[in-house]
Amino acid sequence: MTKNNKKSNQFSQELLDDLMKDYDPKNPQALIGKDGLLNGLKKALIERALSAEMDIHLGYSKNNQSKGNNYCNGFSSKSVITDDDKINIDTPRDRNFSFEPQIVQKGQRRFSGFDDKVISIYARGMTLSEIKGHLQEI
Repeated sequence: MTKNNKKSNQFSQELLDDLMKDYDPKNPQALIGKDGLLNGLKKALIERALSAEMDIHLGYSKNNQSKGNNYCNGFSSKSVITDDDKINIDTPRDRNFSFEPQIVQKGQRRFSGFDDKVISIYARGMTLSEIKGHLQEI
């Protein structure tokens, strides 16, 4: 494999194998259809990024809550239109209603350029500090 190919393939073979384990090549809709793997991955990545934003906002992970004045207080459902489809996401909310998500802002219904954002977030390994840095960039 050339150096160029290694750079373009940011995902481990094990991850791709795990994602594709139930994929039926005779049914491409299972991958790219409305309820396919790609839309499920988009939803999961958006929700993971929103969760990381909430952790940064609160100053601690919701799994390590100190129950100060503000903490994660459930989720709100929202539909967003991506470049090629509409997906429903669950946006976390805080007790003080002071959380202002950046990747999908309040009132935002369209999410163009999403695929590029998802790939770049995932390619950075989705650590908390890297997601924070990337969200500040975009």
